[in-house]
Amino acid sequence: MTTQTNPFANVTKMMLDFKVTGLDMSSIIESQRKDMEALAESNKVTYEAMQAMAQKQSEILTRTMQGIQDFAQAQAGGAGLIDPGKQAEMIRVAYQTALTDMKDLAEMARKSQVDALATITQRATEHMEEIKKLLHPK
Repeated sequence: MTTQTNPFANVTKMMLDFKVTGLDMSSIIESQRKDMEALAESNKVTYEAMQAMAQKQSEILTRTMQGIQDFAQAQAGGAGLIDPGKQAEMIRVAYQTALTDMKDLAEMARKSQVDALATITQRATEHMEEIKKLLHPK
């Protein structure tokens, strides 16, 4: 089992020991911790999306190669006679499939960007509220 260590523990302790009148260092440190968590979450979402896109690209390549192989075997079985109608249909289907695959990949990329940005935007909004509270204590 892996135990997580705080790489900023010494810095955090040093900042907590640093006393400035009217400045709540623990609030500032907590705010920065939340910022780092938001960045980590955004990176996680982006990484998972990259993995999903790589998997999708692998599936596309596998399906395409299988289609080419199937067509080549079908043509080889026809004693070398190439049916222009079958060729045209294969090209049409391949083109439509390629367009659909590109659309799927673009949508995956768009969604991952929206999700990552939403995490950062939410944290930025929270951060602004924290700053307002620090500057205007009740």
